[in-house]
Amino acid sequence: MTENSQQRPDSGPNSHPELPTQYAPADVEGQLYERWVERGYFEADENSGKEPYTIVIPPPNVTGSLHLGHAFEHTIIDALTRRKRMQGFETLWQPGMDHAGIATQNVVERELAKEGVSRHDLGREAFVERVWQWKAESGGQISGQMRRLGDGVAWNRERFTMDEGLSKAVQTIFKKLYDDELIYRAERIINWCPRCLTAISDIEVEYQDDDGELVSIRYGEGDASIVVATTRAETMLGDTAVAVHPDDERYRHLIGTEIELPLTGRRIPVVADEHVDPEFGTGAVKVTPAHDPNDFEIGQRHGLPSLTVMDEHAVITAHGPFQGLDRLEARSAIVGALRADGRIVAEKRPYVHSVGHCSRCKTTIEPRLSMQWWVKVGPLAKAAGDAVRDGRVKIHPEDMAKRYFDWVDNLHDWCISRQLWWGHRIPVWYGPNGEVVCVGPDEQPPSGEGWHQDSDVLDTWFSSGLWPFSTLGWPQDTGSLRKFYPNSVLVTGYDILFFWVARMMMFGLYAMDGTPPFHTIALHGMVRDQFGKKMSKSFGNAVNPLDWMDQYGSDAVRFTLARGANPGVDVPIGEDWVQASRNFANKIWNATRFALMNGATVEGELPAPERLSAADRWILSRLNTVVAEVDAYYEDYQFAKLSDSLYHFAWDEVFDWYVELSKTTFAQGGEAADASRRVLGEVLDVMLRLLHPVVPFVTEKLWTALTGRESLVIADWPRDSGFRDAAAEQEITTVQQVVTEVRRFRADQGLQPGQKVPARLDLSGTPLAVHEDAMRALLRLQPAGEDFTATASLPVAGATVALDLSGAIDVEAERKRLAKDLAAAEKDKAQTTAKLNNEAFLAKAPDHVVEKIRGRQSTAEADIARITAQLAALPQG
Repeated sequence: MTENSQQRPDSGPNSHPELPTQYAPADVEGQLYERWVERGYFEADENSGKEPYTIVIPPPNVTGSLHLGHAFEHTIIDALTRRKRMQGFETLWQPGMDHAGIATQNVVERELAKEGVSRHDLGREAFVERVWQWKAESGGQISGQMRRLGDGVAWNRERFTMDEGLSKAVQTIFKKLYDDELIYRAERIINWCPRCLTAISDIEVEYQDDDGELVSIRYGEGDASIVVATTRAETMLGDTAVAVHPDDERYRHLIGTEIELPLTGRRIPVVADEHVDPEFGTGAVKVTPAHDPNDFEIGQRHGLPSLTVMDEHAVITAHGPFQGLDRLEARSAIVGALRADGRIVAEKRPYVHSVGHCSRCKTTIEPRLSMQWWVKVGPLAKAAGDAVRDGRVKIHPEDMAKRYFDWVDNLHDWCISRQLWWGHRIPVWYGPNGEVVCVGPDEQPPSGEGWHQDSDVLDTWFSSGLWPFSTLGWPQDTGSLRKFYPNSVLVTGYDILFFWVARMMMFGLYAMDGTPPFHTIALHGMVRDQFGKKMSKSFGNAVNPLDWMDQYGSDAVRFTLARGANPGVDVPIGEDWVQASRNFANKIWNATRFALMNGATVEGELPAPERLSAADRWILSRLNTVVAEVDAYYEDYQFAKLSDSLYHFAWDEVFDWYVELSKTTFAQGGEAADASRRVLGEVLDVMLRLLHPVVPFVTEKLWTALTGRESLVIADWPRDSGFRDAAAEQEITTVQQVVTEVRRFRADQGLQPGQKVPARLDLSGTPLAVHEDAMRALLRLQPAGEDFTATASLPVAGATVALDLSGAIDVEAERKRLAKDLAAAEKDKAQTTAKLNNEAFLAKAPDHVVEKIRGRQSTAEADIARITAQLAALPQG
């Protein structure tokens, strides 16, 4: 099943270092991780002849720290790469961080504010230097936290989206897109954040329902008047038209005329436009081209002027009594002035409507006409869609592909300029006579009087969109690029399918001659609390994974996250589940420690099947089945299923049954014991390999102790040998049935788990005779003496177990207890039966109520049968 000749430098092949009685993660994890890094296990060799397997880390923000979402995603990626490394692939997990333009600039500006200065006091060059200083001192704490989690990344290849190589890649692709007329500069409506003082893209806007007001305002006089409704009365100062539908008979006489705009003294035209919905509101809309994207389009169609009436801080700039007011102050003042002028026809408060907010600072977004840089996404998005449609890229799970197509098939041009100082500065220079020059990375920018560079920087997603190939040395033709591009798989959350994944698809196909950046996009869900609620500091349910790692160990956190990882589905997690995973790690520790103390070994070949007991053959057969199951689940990214499969095999079969059955064999000694020691060693060896990608620390410590070899990180991944033994599996299943049924009976009779009772086992006609000693040990059954009297007899799976309980329980007290339970069950049956026989009740009661009563009736009937059998089995007094 496995092949590995590695030998640990500090230990011989038969050396089994003594393990402490208890597993203490804090004593193990840090030193193991440093050893892995020092020995270079995670580094990738571009010159090896091995088949490559590449995954990039979704680059966390340099301002960030490890949260449960990171821990979840990193656990999945680490498990995939660890397994592939064990399978013999040249594995690269590419690490790095994103410069996070707006977020990082905000952090440093807050630090400056504590000193009483602003970025403008420092100037651009000094401010950027200050950000680099902050990055060196405080940024990137997540790297240390990734080590705590056990991330097997190639640290010697760590990249940053603002480092020299990636900056060159950004300049190169900007120049290429510009020369291909896929980047252009234009004045359009953008999403403007008055707090961050920058444009943000559509996907960086979060919409939520806010309480606002809807006011209906009468423009014009008499028959030449028209009523419009708005939630943003302050923008009326910038109105340059009123629009109606061309077929709306109510306003046909006004089309082409002018009416007076209240409070301003200006006259504006009434235009006909099919964009207007005559069924909505009054069927007439105010048109403010400089402050609304739909109005901008109407303005373009009708040649309307665009009047900007707010500055970058969302303060009114229009001349008049409202100049200098904040937008919200102006809204109230303008409505008051209109009311005083008799222009308000109707007011509705509160009026709940969807409002866009900046995803970073939560400030209400202001649509604003602005000169910005744009990517013409049409041909790029089509290529990104075609790559999935023609099968070059697969989206997993498949039902997520629709969301992808809905996005890329309807993309608007991408606003890529940001009014920030931290980021990749747009490589365009303007000359004194209107010249515009785009400069590539190896070109000399124009100089001389009047020449200056564009002051804006690029959207952070522009540089992170290059991540799969810029991190490998592009635009140079490097060995790493040839070896590791395209990536094998991208593992990321469905929440950034649009932010990041679509950008990488567009840029990868464009820059790499039609080769997509990855073969598979594996999407996962979001981590939520145990009640399915989104984790948030404001909700009080956010968890710092480092706290759980400190308390329960990194393996426990990883295993809990993996057990919840169904593709594309959100992951609930609670502390109780982490505790259970810690208990699992302890169980693995204790079972392996028992095995080592009893001579379990991996040395030599496995004995031939005919020399093995049924229990040995059973566990080896089950082991191979689990190897095949786990492989299939990995290929389908079914982490919850593979984790559950390993958990139940390890705990329910290896620990609870095979280890317990082995105790009797070891006690008897001889050739059978030697064979079982080798089988137990094999089972633990393979099981620890299978578990290692998900729980790397405890498995590494145990496997090196068991095998005396160097490291699980570079061990071979187990293979299904094909060995199956259906007969042995059936035989042990029968043993389990007998033991389980007798244990249930003992519990029903109130016997303590360790309480011994005399018993006689009739196993004739079954294959169970060879297991009698083991079954007696598992069931705490003493041999039957000369004075044995059977007070209870249990027929199970062809065998009969007779027990003498006369001295073990208080028969009368047990009879009274069972009689009381029986009476309660019979009463419940009578009540439910009466209701179900009542036709009037059945005619009126809802279906779910009837079903619930039927369920109670079935439960009562089962309880009656069970308790009656227990009473019959009691000794007769």
